[in-house]
Amino acid sequence: MTGPSDDHDAGGAGTFGVDEARALAAVAHAGQLDKGGHPYLGHVERVAEAVAPRGAHAVMAALLHDVVEDCGLGLADLEAKGVPVEVVSAVDALTKRAGEPYLDAVRRAARHPLAAVVKRADNADNADEGRLARLDAAEAERLRQKYRRARAVLDAEEVEAD
Repeated sequence: MTGPSDDHDAGGAGTFGVDEARALAAVAHAGQLDKGGHPYLGHVERVAEAVAPRGAHAVMAALLHDVVEDCGLGLADLEAKGVPVEVVSAVDALTKRAGEPYLDAVRRAARHPLAAVVKRADNADNADEGRLARLDAAEAERLRQKYRRARAVLDAEEVEAD
């Protein structure tokens, strides 16, 4: 496998790599804003940067972690575009299902090795005080509690896996 700073996954020309994941995320999240009114793509880029030491599959999963849940793409769409199976599996584990309690979705992600890495970085970025400071106080506190509970679930699942 190539190093985490390489733009493509191993496999030669024509394979789906980090550049393709970044381009797909940019198209999928075009026009979307985060709760603070900033382009949503910034969030997925920060999550990808945080997981970069874990390799190209982690970066791709981070870039694509919300495209099924928030952008109307399906897992079959990702497969058809050539997204590696391991990355599609992680995106599936990271995707909250309709009607699913949030912490159940976190538990599922925590049980998938690649998804767990991305979910921790996602949680850290979502809980960043610089981002929360742009929200009204009540919403910021609600999100602090939500992400604190998610971290506890991630930590508990990590202990059980040891």
